[in-house]
Amino acid sequence: MESNSKNLLGLCIMIGLIFLGLMIPVAVSRNRGFDRTVNVKGLCEREVAADKVIWPLSFKVVGDDLNYVYRSIESNTATIKAFLEEGGIPEAEIGVSVPTISDKLAQEYGSNDRTYRYIGTTVVTVCTEDVDKVLALREKQSELIKRGIIFDNDWSNQTQFYFEGLNEVKPSMIEEATRNAREVAEKFAKDSNSKLGKIKQANQGTFSIEDRDSNTPQIKKVRVVTNVTYYLSR
Repeated sequence: MESNSKNLLGLCIMIGLIFLGLMIPVAVSRNRGFDRTVNVKGLCEREVAADKVIWPLSFKVVGDDLNYVYRSIESNTATIKAFLEEGGIPEAEIGVSVPTISDKLAQEYGSNDRTYRYIGTTVVTVCTEDVDKVLALREKQSELIKRGIIFDNDWSNQTQFYFEGLNEVKPSMIEEATRNAREVAEKFAKDSNSKLGKIKQANQGTFSIEDRDSNTPQIKKVRVVTNVTYYLSR
């Protein structure tokens, strides 16, 4: 009786080992199936109009009389503000910096050209969401030059255009980029005789906003690249 029990136990163990041996290849095959993935990128680009602009109008006044320089700065500032308000820019969107005056005779170093003793500089800055009005006024800026206003075209006083409506276009751009990524993944799966499975991992990427080109900074190019990893199956 005891011998039969041992034989039965041994038979059960043998059957279990055989079953285990048969299942290992199946498990390995399934595990390898889950390891088969494809990583693709999806791109979405759009051109949008800037929705905010900062326009600094920096001008200089030179002279040998300090009072004359100050009066000229005040007069030019009033002229520029009137020009802007006539063009539709509200006073609340116009800022004026504190004038800076340099005295060439007080400078220890510098050029020997001291035709005018004093140089006064002031910046009148427009900050508005009405980009079209600023573009129209910039085309008429020569009217101020004709009135004797000397503008400083230093690189630090360049007009800056911004696009702040990113949150409004984000969802649709991510959707389009993800759709493009899936199209690439489906093509890869077809070419490799595979089936495209579920998403394993996805990264929406970082949005970038750049000028479309150097001549039209008021038009921006918004770009996003998504990274998506899909499972593949036979």
